[in-house]
Amino acid sequence: MSASYPTPVYSHVGRGDFRDVYEPAEDTFLLMDALEKDAERLRQSCCTDVNPAAAQCTAKTSSSNKVSLQPVITSLVDSLLSRLSGKVDVLVFNPPYVVTPSEEVGSRGIEAAWAGGSRGREVTDRFLPVVAQLLSTKGSFYLITIAENDPEEIITSLCQQGLQGESFLTRRAGNERLSVLRFLKG
Repeated sequence: MSASYPTPVYSHVGRGDFRDVYEPAEDTFLLMDALEKDAERLRQSCCTDVNPAAAQCTAKTSSSNKVSLQPVITSLVDSLLSRLSGKVDVLVFNPPYVVTPSEEVGSRGIEAAWAGGSRGREVTDRFLPVVAQLLSTKGSFYLITIAENDPEEIITSLCQQGLQGESFLTRRAGNERLSVLRFLKG
Protein backbone atom coordinates (compact mmCIF):
# COMPACT_ATOMS: atom_id res chain seq x y z
CA MET A 1 0.00 0.00 0.00
CA SER A 2 1.36 3.44 -0.93
CA ALA A 3 1.75 6.28 1.53
CA SER A 4 -0.88 9.00 1.61
CA TYR A 5 0.24 12.58 1.14
CA PRO A 6 -1.71 15.75 1.92
CA THR A 7 -2.93 17.94 -0.93
CA PRO A 8 -0.25 20.59 -1.47
CA VAL A 9 -0.89 24.21 -0.57
CA TYR A 10 -1.55 26.06 -3.84
CA SER A 11 -3.86 28.96 -2.92
CA HIS A 12 -1.50 31.42 -4.67
CA VAL A 13 -1.95 29.78 -8.09
CA GLY A 14 -4.14 31.73 -10.53
CA ARG A 15 -3.99 34.90 -8.40
CA GLY A 16 -1.81 38.02 -8.22
CA ASP A 17 1.57 37.48 -9.89
CA PHE A 18 0.42 33.99 -10.85
CA ARG A 19 -2.94 34.90 -12.47
CA ASP A 20 -1.70 33.54 -15.82
CA VAL A 21 -0.65 30.19 -14.33
CA TYR A 22 -2.99 27.25 -14.92
CA GLU A 23 -4.74 26.35 -11.68
CA PRO A 24 -4.61 22.71 -10.55
CA ALA A 25 -7.59 20.81 -11.90
CA GLU A 26 -8.64 17.21 -12.46
CA ASP A 27 -5.60 16.45 -14.63
CA THR A 28 -3.24 17.77 -11.97
CA PHE A 29 -4.87 15.72 -9.23
CA LEU A 30 -4.94 12.57 -11.37
CA LEU A 31 -1.24 13.00 -12.03
CA MET A 32 -0.63 13.51 -8.30
CA ASP A 33 -2.59 10.32 -7.57
CA ALA A 34 -0.44 8.38 -10.06
CA LEU A 35 2.78 9.73 -8.56
CA GLU A 36 1.54 8.97 -5.05
CA LYS A 37 0.72 5.44 -6.18
CA ASP A 38 4.35 5.08 -7.34
CA ALA A 39 5.85 7.16 -4.51
CA GLU A 40 8.32 4.52 -3.39
CA ARG A 41 9.95 4.57 -6.83
CA LEU A 42 10.14 8.36 -7.11
CA ARG A 43 12.41 11.12 -5.88
CA GLN A 44 13.91 14.14 -7.71
CA SER A 45 14.38 17.90 -7.35
CA CYS A 46 14.38 19.62 -10.75
CA CYS A 47 11.53 20.70 -13.04
CA THR A 48 11.12 22.78 -16.19
CA ASP A 49 8.48 25.06 -17.63
CA VAL A 50 8.45 27.38 -20.61
CA ASN A 51 6.36 29.92 -18.67
CA PRO A 52 8.49 32.01 -16.26
CA ALA A 53 5.44 32.76 -14.07
CA ALA A 54 4.63 29.03 -13.85
CA ALA A 55 8.24 28.22 -12.90
CA GLN A 56 8.17 30.93 -10.21
CA CYS A 57 4.77 29.66 -9.04
CA THR A 58 6.17 26.11 -8.83
CA ALA A 59 9.02 27.38 -6.66
CA LYS A 60 6.52 29.11 -4.35
CA THR A 61 4.29 26.01 -4.23
CA SER A 62 7.24 23.77 -3.37
CA SER A 63 8.45 26.22 -0.73
CA SER A 64 4.94 26.48 0.76
CA ASN A 65 4.90 22.70 1.03
CA LYS A 66 8.46 22.33 2.38
CA VAL A 67 9.70 20.58 -0.77
CA SER A 68 12.93 21.56 -2.48
CA LEU A 69 12.55 22.14 -6.24
CA GLN A 70 14.68 24.16 -8.64
CA PRO A 71 12.55 25.09 -11.68
CA VAL A 72 14.41 25.73 -14.92
CA ILE A 73 12.79 27.95 -17.54
CA THR A 74 13.15 26.20 -20.89
CA SER A 75 11.07 24.90 -23.78
CA LEU A 76 10.63 21.23 -22.97
CA VAL A 77 14.25 20.15 -22.45
CA ASP A 78 15.92 22.04 -25.31
CA SER A 79 18.69 23.57 -23.22
CA LEU A 80 19.15 20.50 -21.00
CA LEU A 81 19.01 17.60 -23.46
CA SER A 82 22.75 17.01 -23.77
CA ARG A 83 23.35 17.32 -20.01
CA LEU A 84 20.40 15.10 -19.04
CA SER A 85 20.77 12.40 -21.69
CA GLY A 86 20.45 9.01 -19.96
CA LYS A 87 20.32 10.60 -16.50
CA VAL A 88 16.62 11.22 -15.80
CA ASP A 89 15.13 8.77 -13.31
CA VAL A 90 11.66 10.36 -13.20
CA LEU A 91 10.12 12.40 -16.01
CA VAL A 92 6.64 13.91 -15.53
CA PHE A 93 4.91 15.74 -18.37
CA ASN A 94 1.51 17.44 -18.13
CA PRO A 95 1.48 19.05 -21.58
CA PRO A 96 -1.15 21.23 -23.17
CA TYR A 97 -3.38 18.45 -24.55
CA VAL A 98 -6.73 19.99 -25.49
CA VAL A 99 -7.61 19.86 -29.20
CA THR A 100 -7.45 23.49 -30.42
CA PRO A 101 -6.55 25.41 -33.58
CA SER A 102 -2.79 25.11 -34.19
CA GLU A 103 -2.30 28.88 -33.99
CA GLU A 104 -3.17 28.79 -30.26
CA VAL A 105 -0.20 26.48 -29.49
CA GLY A 106 2.67 28.35 -27.88
CA SER A 107 0.74 31.58 -27.32
CA ARG A 108 1.76 33.86 -24.47
CA GLY A 109 -1.60 33.80 -22.67
CA ILE A 110 -3.10 31.34 -20.21
CA GLU A 111 -4.46 29.29 -23.14
CA ALA A 112 -0.90 28.07 -23.74
CA ALA A 113 -1.44 25.86 -20.68
CA TRP A 114 -4.07 23.78 -22.47
CA ALA A 115 -3.86 24.53 -26.24
CA GLY A 116 -2.56 21.32 -27.80
CA GLY A 117 -3.39 22.00 -31.45
CA SER A 118 -4.17 19.19 -33.85
CA ARG A 119 -5.33 16.09 -31.92
CA GLY A 120 -4.14 17.97 -28.82
CA ARG A 121 -0.68 16.54 -29.47
CA GLU A 122 1.46 19.19 -31.12
CA VAL A 123 3.54 19.87 -27.99
CA THR A 124 3.53 16.23 -26.90
CA ASP A 125 4.64 15.01 -30.34
CA ARG A 126 7.63 17.39 -30.26
CA PHE A 127 8.69 15.91 -26.92
CA LEU A 128 8.11 12.17 -27.38
CA PRO A 129 11.15 11.55 -29.64
CA VAL A 130 13.58 12.52 -26.83
CA VAL A 131 11.96 10.61 -23.95
CA ALA A 132 13.91 7.35 -24.36
CA GLN A 133 17.14 9.34 -24.75
CA LEU A 134 16.54 11.26 -21.52
CA LEU A 135 15.62 8.33 -19.27
CA SER A 136 18.23 6.51 -17.21
CA THR A 137 18.31 2.71 -17.25
CA LYS A 138 15.84 2.72 -14.33
CA GLY A 139 13.89 5.75 -15.59
CA SER A 140 10.13 6.19 -15.62
CA PHE A 141 8.02 8.66 -17.60
CA TYR A 142 4.50 9.84 -16.67
CA LEU A 143 2.35 11.61 -19.27
CA ILE A 144 -1.16 13.10 -18.97
CA THR A 145 -3.41 12.52 -21.99
CA ILE A 146 -7.05 12.64 -22.96
CA ALA A 147 -8.84 10.15 -25.23
CA GLU A 148 -8.58 12.54 -28.20
CA ASN A 149 -4.76 12.35 -27.96
CA ASP A 150 -4.91 8.62 -28.87
CA PRO A 151 -3.05 7.29 -25.81
CA GLU A 152 -2.74 3.81 -27.35
CA GLU A 153 -0.86 5.27 -30.31
CA ILE A 154 1.50 7.06 -27.90
CA ILE A 155 2.10 3.81 -26.02
CA THR A 156 2.84 1.97 -29.28
CA SER A 157 5.20 4.73 -30.43
CA LEU A 158 7.23 4.77 -27.22
CA CYS A 159 7.31 0.98 -27.07
CA GLN A 160 9.01 1.11 -30.49
CA GLN A 161 11.67 3.26 -28.79
CA GLY A 162 12.31 0.49 -26.25
CA LEU A 163 10.06 1.65 -23.42
CA GLN A 164 7.42 -0.44 -21.67
CA GLY A 165 4.17 1.52 -21.52
CA GLU A 166 0.72 1.29 -20.01
CA SER A 167 -2.31 3.33 -19.12
CA PHE A 168 -1.47 3.60 -15.42
CA LEU A 169 -4.44 5.55 -14.05
CA THR A 170 -7.63 6.80 -15.74
CA ARG A 171 -10.45 9.06 -14.61
CA ARG A 172 -13.39 10.82 -16.21
CA ALA A 173 -13.49 14.56 -15.56
CA GLY A 174 -16.54 16.22 -17.10
CA ASN A 175 -16.37 15.50 -20.84
CA GLU A 176 -12.72 14.42 -20.69
CA ARG A 177 -11.37 10.93 -20.15
CA LEU A 178 -7.99 11.64 -18.55
CA SER A 179 -5.21 9.07 -18.38
CA VAL A 180 -1.76 8.98 -16.89
CA LEU A 181 0.45 6.89 -19.10
CA ARG A 182 3.50 5.33 -17.44
CA PHE A 183 6.57 4.19 -19.30
CA LEU A 184 9.53 2.31 -17.90
CA LYS A 185 12.93 1.90 -19.48
CA GLY A 186 14.26 -1.61 -19.92
